[in-house]
Amino acid sequence: MPASPTKRSTKTAAKPRSAAAKRPAAKRAAPALGNALDVRITHPERVVFPDTTITKGDVAAYYAAIMEWLLPEIEKRPLSIIRCPDGAGATCFFQKHHADKLGAHVGSILLREKTGSDRYLYVDDPRGVLELVQMNTLEFHPWGSRIDEPEKPDRLVFDLDPAPGIGWSDLVAAAKDVRTRVREHGLESFARLSGGKGVHVVVPIRRGPLWNEAKAFCERIADEMAADEPNRYLATASKAAREGRIFIDWLRNARGATSVASFSLRARAGAPVAMPVKWEELARIRSPNAFDLVAALKRVKAMRAHPWGDYAKTKQSLPRVSTRR
Repeated sequence: MPASPTKRSTKTAAKPRSAAAKRPAAKRAAPALGNALDVRITHPERVVFPDTTITKGDVAAYYAAIMEWLLPEIEKRPLSIIRCPDGAGATCFFQKHHADKLGAHVGSILLREKTGSDRYLYVDDPRGVLELVQMNTLEFHPWGSRIDEPEKPDRLVFDLDPAPGIGWSDLVAAAKDVRTRVREHGLESFARLSGGKGVHVVVPIRRGPLWNEAKAFCERIADEMAADEPNRYLATASKAAREGRIFIDWLRNARGATSVASFSLRARAGAPVAMPVKWEELARIRSPNAFDLVAALKRVKAMRAHPWGDYAKTKQSLPRVSTRR
């Protein structure tokens, strides 16, 4: 069992708040770079995406503005982040372990590793998110499980990774094929533009199965698709064999693996955003990085409901499959 999650502070540990209590504060903070949440953003004028005029202050304002949509995606989950101290055009690094300097509202949870254990980071309120932004975080990558039961995933992700030259229409068709496959097993799924090269197909499940069971199910789906259409799909991560095909990346569903969160920025040219979409929207969208920061803000401001509807309330169980040794 994991150790109880803790938060470190120079005074007292911050108490978690309910989602209902946190969201109004996030909305009020949007125009003021998070200052209403008592999070100081230093060097807000520094350009973060060098091919644009987007600054660190703009990044903080973006995350404050979309907080009510982002936070449910990542709260109380072990979290990996991509930090870019000198901007997206320079060296960035991936961080999963907690450090006190990240902020007083960034929590830590002790998790086992291959040898020993270490403290992983998580957030559960808007201040923690903005403290990470202050520490030059651009991307948020949560686990598919929560800190109270980290060994039991409640979210699966198929990451469709196309070889160079694969057209957008082929990628959309692949996402719909994954949707059909998981539907045959009684599971509904949801689409997300990765903000990079691909599309994610996200499958919520009831907690219960362990990571090896979840991984085995996803591997079976990928293997079946690759066996049925070997000229279109690949279920192994071999770049040499990927030419002209789409890799159905099921490895995102291993313990400790992560996928980028919906509404997260990507540390890539143009400040693209990983955007959840309705299935029927895919045909009208032109690429997996169709939304940059400005377009994402415009979309979110016009949203009255999540594109995935009542995704969080989806109740469906993972079918049993045999696991490989």
